[in-house]
Amino acid sequence: MDYYSLKWTIEKADAGQIIKEFLYTKGISRRALTNIKFTGGSIKVNGEEQNVRYLLKEFDVLIVDFPPEELNERMKGENIPLSIYFEDQDIIVLEKPPYMSTIPSREHPTGSLANALVYYYERTNNTSAIHIVTRLDRNTSGLVLIAKHRHAHHLLSLQQQNGKIQRYYEAFAEKAFDEISGCVDVPIGRKQSSIIEREVREDGQKAVTYFEVIRNYPEFSHIRLKLETGRTHQIRVHMSYLGHPLLGDDLYGGNQKIIGRQALHCRELCFEHPITRKELSFIAPLPLDMETIIKKENV
Repeated sequence: MDYYSLKWTIEKADAGQIIKEFLYTKGISRRALTNIKFTGGSIKVNGEEQNVRYLLKEFDVLIVDFPPEELNERMKGENIPLSIYFEDQDIIVLEKPPYMSTIPSREHPTGSLANALVYYYERTNNTSAIHIVTRLDRNTSGLVLIAKHRHAHHLLSLQQQNGKIQRYYEAFAEKAFDEISGCVDVPIGRKQSSIIEREVREDGQKAVTYFEVIRNYPEFSHIRLKLETGRTHQIRVHMSYLGHPLLGDDLYGGNQKIIGRQALHCRELCFEHPITRKELSFIAPLPLDMETIIKKENV
């Protein structure tokens, strides 16, 4: 069994707290403490197991072992290369190519990023479940954040809820924009006639997208986008709403003459490391299909 562990030497400022209160300040939830107690984890002080009501003293050494995780037996590993930008014991940042699902679906049961991660975990002796923090649509390329254990996933999910994980996209949208930048603040909901398609609707969820034009070309615009919210298909729906559907996005009115998939790429990812608290930032260049379009326009 592989345990993920955290260790602290108690400082004077934290002495006098019970373990439960101290661990709450470290982002360990009530649910996590319940799992630790009942599903195979442990809490030890100076090498001896203690309950969460133990009163901490200065110089105590507190070690928390989280319950071991297991890979989903139904999720089969596949030998698919991964483009990893960063990895440590807590997280992975990688680049997903277009035409790859993030997780298996009924339409695409194999070849997903999750299948590739299962194979990679098996080869590197990581028994954790697959924790994908930031997902991308199948035909969207770019940076994806993975948590390597459930505690990191919990902390990163809190960052997401608080808007502290920043993702910046680049896209090609039809027609030239009249304005250099702008904000789309209209709600998005599921289209009643479809289980996949979304649309702008008054009873939808709040959705806010910021955009700025990098350059206008004769048939399209190269734009940079930032999301304040993270609704399904948000960028695609909002750009279509403005009358500038993404190139290649046939679901939302985009023309596939120039590119055969929505021309959308998660280029930059910024967040705080869930354990070390260090600020991290990553940039992925445009994929070949999008870069080729720009080169042709600039000839």
